[in-house]
Amino acid sequence: MRPRRHGFVTDSAARQTVASRTGEAIPLARPVIGETEIERVLEVLRSGRLSLGPLLAEFEREFGRAVGAAHASAVSSGTAGLHLALRAAGVSDGDEVVTSPLSFVASANVVVYERATPVFADIDPVTFNLDPEAAAAAVTGRTTALLPVHLFGYPADLGAFERLGLPIVEDACEALGAIDADGVPVGGRGHPAVFGFYANKQITTGEGGMVATADAAVKERLDSERNQGRAPDMDWLDHDRLGFNYRLSEVACALGLAQLEHLDALIAGRARVAAAYAETLADIDGVELPCPERGRVRRGWFVYVVQLPRDVDRDSTVRALAARGIPSKPYFPAVHLMSYYREQFGHKEGEFPVCEDVAARSIALPFFPDMTESQVEQVADSVRDVLGMVGGA
Repeated sequence: MRPRRHGFVTDSAARQTVASRTGEAIPLARPVIGETEIERVLEVLRSGRLSLGPLLAEFEREFGRAVGAAHASAVSSGTAGLHLALRAAGVSDGDEVVTSPLSFVASANVVVYERATPVFADIDPVTFNLDPEAAAAAVTGRTTALLPVHLFGYPADLGAFERLGLPIVEDACEALGAIDADGVPVGGRGHPAVFGFYANKQITTGEGGMVATADAAVKERLDSERNQGRAPDMDWLDHDRLGFNYRLSEVACALGLAQLEHLDALIAGRARVAAAYAETLADIDGVELPCPERGRVRRGWFVYVVQLPRDVDRDSTVRALAARGIPSKPYFPAVHLMSYYREQFGHKEGEFPVCEDVAARSIALPFFPDMTESQVEQVADSVRDVLGMVGGA
């Protein structure tokens, strides 16, 4: 047996406990929920105050402190946060927003919500983030904002985007805990940065999100629009602006506060799993691993995505891994090639060749903070065997 590495729990009892929670030996992702989370949620349920209670402001305050933001607004999802942040940036009918074609579809959808056009630009071939030079070339007189994505938790080149002189909304839904090239925590530069708390994220509230900002006026607007357009001192029967039902419940805030208490450990756990993958996958010919951190950059690990060799069929690989009990998933498809964006905006193959190549070869492997060393090795061995089989076909 190999010696213990990376701070993993490797004893058989621990592995059996992990497996018994889910009914499967290795899930694709799993949140870490402990007694603190359960007790916090039960306290809210016993209180009878399930929405717009005291935990909302506490969760916002503690989250803002964690990312170095003066203000934070909790919302029902990362998508809701992106939508409200774009509205606060002034995006509306007929405008254009430059963003990445390699992302979860929500970062493009929120632009369309405001009857604006998402203008895609190709990605950097190393970081997979929006290429600043390509983004600059895509700017027109109708461009109202930039929406860079910190893809898979790797910080985008915000300094380069800031030099373009346009409002910026950061899609940081995958990047909690990341630090950018200037040594600033993602979320702490001042412009709206949106985080997501889905179950596979660094912390989870089940569903939920947060918008971090330095601007008190933006905070006030977000708080109003998430609550049907009400102002804090306004009678509930009157509303002075268009709003939405994007509130986050007290139950979710309780869960989020409990998760924040061990945020550092959750982030460290993900980094340990990533380091173990880098070691165990390093000798597989043709498999490209996530880019290493450079300079002061620190990735907030979200998923572990590798690139398969170009001569390997990804769908066959996913099926073969599943047959061995190893879940995996294409991550992400190119947004501009999705049916809706082809039909509504006329996109076609060949527009963004770097994005399309990366999207065609990407596969997400099982990844969660309490993954054991033996589980990582099992995944790596299965990848090695399957690629030997599929690649030789």
